[in-house]
Amino acid sequence: MNQPIQKIIFGSPGTGKSYRIVYEIIPKHLQIYEENRENIIKTVFHPEYTYGDFMGKLVPITRKERVEYKYYEGHFLKALSKAYKNIVESHDKNGFKIDEPKNVALVIDEINRGNSSAIFGTVFQLLDRDKDGWSSYGINITELEFRSLLELMGVELYEKDGKIEKYELHPFNAVTLKNFQEKIKFLKIDLENRTIWIPPNLSILGTMNTSDNSIFFMDSAFKRRWDWEFVNWDNTKPPKATYGDEGVLNKDEWKKLQTKLNNFIKSHHASIRGIEDKQIGYYFIKEPITSEQIQNKLMFFLWDSVFNRDKKPLVELLKVTKDNLVTFGDFTKLHNIFVENIMNFNN
Repeated sequence: MNQPIQKIIFGSPGTGKSYRIVYEIIPKHLQIYEENRENIIKTVFHPEYTYGDFMGKLVPITRKERVEYKYYEGHFLKALSKAYKNIVESHDKNGFKIDEPKNVALVIDEINRGNSSAIFGTVFQLLDRDKDGWSSYGINITELEFRSLLELMGVELYEKDGKIEKYELHPFNAVTLKNFQEKIKFLKIDLENRTIWIPPNLSILGTMNTSDNSIFFMDSAFKRRWDWEFVNWDNTKPPKATYGDEGVLNKDEWKKLQTKLNNFIKSHHASIRGIEDKQIGYYFIKEPITSEQIQNKLMFFLWDSVFNRDKKPLVELLKVTKDNLVTFGDFTKLHNIFVENIMNFNN
């Protein structure tokens, strides 16, 4: 399968962030076209958006003076079930892969206008991905959530005395839990423990305005699990990288940059809140360490989280005036000087 995209596109209002997702990333990179619109799940975060809206929730319905409860699946559960279903459809009845599964895109506009920590809940753990695109760690979900996931995938559940006796999913005939688990082992679902992982054919794309960070705080751990892409208001691009091998750092270069940067951050501890949370680990950026990741992820972390209250340390590091470092767009254009001066930093 192709590597999934897990990215937040950010910039000033009206810079075409949603347009880039809909008309460039989804059709060109994920090969999801108009005739397969069911593989695109869209939502918008807002202050009233909850985990229940994201994963699923029971909603009371009054019918002829009787109150009934219906479970409504959330946007994430819809996208996950669709991705699983596409993987199943790419295998034959013997469980052998016969085609590449179709990609699914979960699009979250205004991702920072809702309380992302509360909305994602335990799903947050799934955002860490291995090189094969699967989640690094699985999570256990409730029976209600798991049943909804299976039903959305098209699984027929045969029950007796409130317990599921058999599972049926085209092209697999009705079989017991153990046999069904074996037939769908390529999904990595644990039926008995109700454990799920995000598969490689599910991409998650978000948008946010750079200046809207005060609406809801996004902690460092949450930010680390995404790639970031900045869109400048004038659509200009930073100059070509003069560091690394055509803008790609090797392991030793990245280790040196990481160490020097942490020393630089530590040297300004007096003006930084929560200094421990502002240090970066070796896996803050996963290989390959490209100039795009340095500009969009590393430098945005410094701008938005580390030196968000006081840009003076960055002004002094880059040897510019404060009038030359007003916006994040100004900062990204100085990425070559930034890397060079951090590499040469001595405290």
